[in-house]
Amino acid sequence: MEHKFRTLSKIALVLIYGVIIAGAIVRMTGSGMGCPDWPKCFGYYIPPTESAQLEFKSNHTYKKGMMILSDQDAFLVAKSDFTSAETFSASNWDVYTTHDYATYDPVHTWVEYVNRLIGAFSGIPILVFTVLSFWFWKKNKWITILSLLTVFGMGFQAWLGKTVVDSNLAPYKITIHMVMALLIVAIILYLIFVSKTTHKPQKYHKLFFTILIVAVIVTLIQIILGTQVRQFVDEQTKRIGYQKALWLQSPDLNFYIHRSTSILVLALNGFLWQLNNSKSLGYTKLKLVIYCVILEAFTGILMYYFDFPFLSQPLHLVIASILFGIQFYILLECTYKKRQNEHA
Repeated sequence: MEHKFRTLSKIALVLIYGVIIAGAIVRMTGSGMGCPDWPKCFGYYIPPTESAQLEFKSNHTYKKGMMILSDQDAFLVAKSDFTSAETFSASNWDVYTTHDYATYDPVHTWVEYVNRLIGAFSGIPILVFTVLSFWFWKKNKWITILSLLTVFGMGFQAWLGKTVVDSNLAPYKITIHMVMALLIVAIILYLIFVSKTTHKPQKYHKLFFTILIVAVIVTLIQIILGTQVRQFVDEQTKRIGYQKALWLQSPDLNFYIHRSTSILVLALNGFLWQLNNSKSLGYTKLKLVIYCVILEAFTGILMYYFDFPFLSQPLHLVIASILFGIQFYILLECTYKKRQNEHA
């Protein structure tokens, strides 16, 4: 049972990272409002593929919530199920007033729709491993409690996604959405770790443990700052268009803090690497941490000095999320060794 639980937890973790990747691509392509409503897309389970599908059609069956794009550049929503007559009747429709975004772009729509699909699929292994978690109830109640918390977290994350759309991509809601995704990652990583039956021969070192905690916190702060910088770039895109060389010509304070703190990230993780090797602590995943830090720096340099090459933005965010996950898992390993020492 432990093996099945851990396997499902790992699948869920991969899918959650898939959601983060898809979300990063949504932001890169400006597809956040590709579906103006939630959880459906233009009132459909499968969204339209061309603008003609959002035009009024006579003698057509409409379901409640389905949308059309009016001549006044506004979305109209069917009040109830009905079949249209030969001519348009305003009495069957309400103006969509949740927000004033009224544009259809098939690429944006399908990028956002795929993002939602991945999010929905990620919930399946979470539901299954939550059912399996009750097998652990007598042995470790926290496994069941945290599994249930993950389910509620996914529900809350879905609701956050709706509020992000309804708010027309309010910056602070996007940040909360990202932090919530990382919290779910952290919980799943804990479930994967705590359900292990064997552990590596690692050592606890007080200074290593302390610096590791600081490194995890700094990485989280960097991700939050990064979402704020990303929002600044989004605003620049709306203001001056896709003139990438001008996006960070006059950046705000968040950018300078984010860039300066990257040096601290490098120093902290470099010190952990040196300490792990010199003291033979056995935390082999630190090698992956160093790779992530180097890639983070590289993609950051690409964006700033080479005008945001294709995929540099989503890669920067995804690598930072992976870095956080690896650091958190090493922290779990170190905490386990600490408790072993305390009970020895």
